[in-house]
Amino acid sequence: MPIIKSAKKRVKVAKKATVRNSKTKRSLKSALKSFVSKPAAKSHSAAQSNLDKAVKKGLVHKNKAARIKKQLAAKAKAAGVKPTAAVKKTAAKPVAKKAAAKKPAVKKAPAKKK
Repeated sequence: MPIIKSAKKRVKVAKKATVRNSKTKRSLKSALKSFVSKPAAKSHSAAQSNLDKAVKKGLVHKNKAARIKKQLAAKAKAAGVKPTAAVKKTAAKPVAKKAAAKKPAVKKAPAKKK
């Protein structure tokens, strides 16, 4: 058991990360197994999404994820599954006020010293 305060904190943080990582790994494995057992477009996109999340969190190397995605695509093609087009979500842009309504501030030249 650590004595130093910062070491105690690292133990707590490591436990939280372990739980979070195990949940991500479990969801990835289940998504991959569900696609392999019954190939479908929905399960294919779910498996790819879970792979991307695992890469983002640093659980899977990006090249390994690319390799697994390629294998999934090959299995989908062999099974005759057509992938659904990925639609990017766009955030709602805030409405900008018209810049022409405001007049730009005019700077005055500094007064000359005598």
